[in-house]
Amino acid sequence: MLNLHISKTVVLRVGMSCEGCVGAVKRVLGKMEGVESYDVDIKEQKVTVKGNVTPDAVLQTVSKTGKKTSFWEAEPTAPAVATA
Repeated sequence: MLNLHISKTVVLRVGMSCEGCVGAVKRVLGKMEGVESYDVDIKEQKVTVKGNVTPDAVLQTVSKTGKKTSFWEAEPTAPAVATA
C-alpha cells in the first residue's frame, strides 16, 4: 500500500510584536492536526509550517490568534497604471 502522506511547507507573514504573540501562534500550531514542525521568526514576521496540512487551514488557524496573517508570497503590489 502506498503512503500518501505528503509533507507541505506553508509560509505566512504574521504581525507579531512581542513574545506573547509568538506564544499564541505556537500554541495554535501545536494543537493543529497534521503539523510536523514550525518555525516562528518574530524579526522577519514569518511563520513556516511543515506537515500534512493545507495552506488555507494553516492561514485560518493562525488567524484565530487575532494577528494580521497573510501568505508570505502575497507581497503588496502597486496598482496597475492604465495607459490611454
